Amino acid sequence: MAVPKRKISRTNRDKRRTHDRIKIVNINECPRCHSKKLAHHVCQACGYYKNTEIIPQEKDAKGKPIKKEAPKAEEKEAGSKEKEASSKEKEAEVK
Repeated sequence: MAVPKRKISRTNRDKRRTHDRIKIVNINECPRCHSKKLAHHVCQACGYYKNTEIIPQEKDAKGKPIKKEAPKAEEKEAGSKEKEASSKEKEAEVK
């Protein structure tokens, strides 16, 4: 097993650890929709980067983007129940 030849001084230890800190995230305001976004990234709210539409968004009658909602817990449970039923049917066929 490797063993250090000498004790590492506090100075050298701290110099090594200078990069081990948490980086500050640079958050800017989107110039188009004024929501918060990461610098040099596509805005997740409107899908634009540097006045160019990168991610096409669905739009309502007024031309505003439609916000997509996450699937609800009830829908997830219904899907898992269907999977359980189909797996039980397959087991019954095998027997």
